[in-house]
Amino acid sequence: MRALRRLSPASSLDLKGLKLWCKASMICPSISTYLSWDEHAAFEDAVRALNTLQTNASYLEQTKQERGDLQVQLETMKHYLSRSGLQLEDLDQLKIIHVTGTKGKGSTCAFTERILRGYGLKTGFYSSPHLVQVRERIRINGEPISPELFTKYFWRLYNQLEETKDGSCSSMPPYFRFLTILAFHVFLQEKVDLAVVEVGIGGAYDCTNIIRKPVVCGISSLGIDHTNILGDTIEKIAWQKGGIFKPGVPAFTVSQPDSPLEVLKECAQQLPCPLYLCPPLDAFEEEEQPLHLGLAGDHQRSNAALALQLARCWLQQQGHKGIGELKTVSLTSRRALPLAPVFYPTRPMKQGLQDTEWLGRTQTLRRGALTWYLDGAHTTNSIQAGVRWFRRAVLNQEKPNNGPEVRVLLFNATGERDTAALLKLLQPCQFDYAVFCPNLTEISPVGNADQQNFTVTLDHMLTRCLENQKHWNRLAEEKAGLDPWLAQTSESSSGPLHGPLLLVPPAPRPLNTSSLVFSCISHALQWISQGRDPHFQPSSLPRGLHSHPVASTGAVLLKEASSIQVLVTGSLHLVGGVLKLLDPSLSQ
Repeated sequence: MRALRRLSPASSLDLKGLKLWCKASMICPSISTYLSWDEHAAFEDAVRALNTLQTNASYLEQTKQERGDLQVQLETMKHYLSRSGLQLEDLDQLKIIHVTGTKGKGSTCAFTERILRGYGLKTGFYSSPHLVQVRERIRINGEPISPELFTKYFWRLYNQLEETKDGSCSSMPPYFRFLTILAFHVFLQEKVDLAVVEVGIGGAYDCTNIIRKPVVCGISSLGIDHTNILGDTIEKIAWQKGGIFKPGVPAFTVSQPDSPLEVLKECAQQLPCPLYLCPPLDAFEEEEQPLHLGLAGDHQRSNAALALQLARCWLQQQGHKGIGELKTVSLTSRRALPLAPVFYPTRPMKQGLQDTEWLGRTQTLRRGALTWYLDGAHTTNSIQAGVRWFRRAVLNQEKPNNGPEVRVLLFNATGERDTAALLKLLQPCQFDYAVFCPNLTEISPVGNADQQNFTVTLDHMLTRCLENQKHWNRLAEEKAGLDPWLAQTSESSSGPLHGPLLLVPPAPRPLNTSSLVFSCISHALQWISQGRDPHFQPSSLPRGLHSHPVASTGAVLLKEASSIQVLVTGSLHLVGGVLKLLDPSLSQ
């Protein structure tokens, strides 16, 4: 039974009013925050120093202007690397698996790292962005490096760059370049057996592409994203991704549309580089022994298939035994690329796929009446995959028979993404409420260095949330009976889509409304959970904290609902903030 209700009209509140409410709600940190000199404080100091390098917006603009000259990008990175005390020859010692793609590259890396760790190898893993703490980006044996280790290596690198600064370029590299160099230092000093390195943006001009001699390269599914940097067509983006290919280094990719696949083939032929197309995961499965994946969603199967090829190729190149006996199958490819080998996955491979964890990607947390569905999808293709996963998960969950089910969307998006297009894909999920908030766990991030973001102002974040709400409201008004997802699933419609609850109503509106904007993630979760999540019990509101103008709207229904299904999506940073609050152990 779905929630059917008629709600009171929302209070009118413009951006100025929302900002005043936010400022009135700020919590001042205790002075003890500044007087603590324990190891945690030392780590926080290091992260704050790192955050001063957050020049992401200007860096991306510079990257866009320089993208016609690959040499400029690589020479600048090489110069920073040299000043840090490393040479390219030092990086050649790392046995690297280099992975790019538009969607699924992080999951592919996670699968690959977990498989190889199962062989008793000491693994390094560099990824981005982080969900809760920045040290998540640099992992040893699957675990984020400790605060102590991060602090030690950070200051060693920071001071080295300060001592060697010259007039040829900025004394400090931008945020992502600094972390990339830091990861190389950590992996070399900690003597890892291999390093799985995820590309940041693109490939050809990404600072990780300073790697000269990877053992193997991989490209996950391609799509449209970061068009201001990578180009506005799938073919241009494919060329950028193919930029990580190296002469003689084997590379693997998953099934792609014909035109970008042809671009990848041309990139490989120019070097030359042996490029293979991964067979589907079905080819590796026995009828009585299907492969179990630790990550949910059908789209993870192609990521797992790519990871199997990357792991086996790495083991083969390094002379390891027990890499999986070749399997005789009758597979033919009509595509332009030769098929990668099909083999019987070994025990470590099967166990690695099953044990893989990658927080914030098709992740489910069940907490009593609440079920949180967390997926950091932020492109049209990944949102589509996330919607299929969410709808199937909700459909398969046992329906309550003693009260209504309420569906809630918690959404935010960053950068120049077309949020209207993303929100349109989410409409068929039949949400009862849509909630929008910035990627801030609290209104004031003071005392939490990992939440600091100097690249965007609070005004901009709040304006973006209000724009997202307006897009959602407009889509709800335009919503007809046609559901494009019904062509892909047998799920029947569970009722009419309800109208929006306006925090800022544009004109006379119907009284049945269902969208809200909050100033931070904590306030959004307080409203959604209504105290019913046993793991999320926020402290009582401080004296003088202003209440949300319409937070009482819908509270009764949420308190009385037998089942509350919450999809959190649109941004990995949003998902990370939600995870931090729902599972505080992640911050320890």
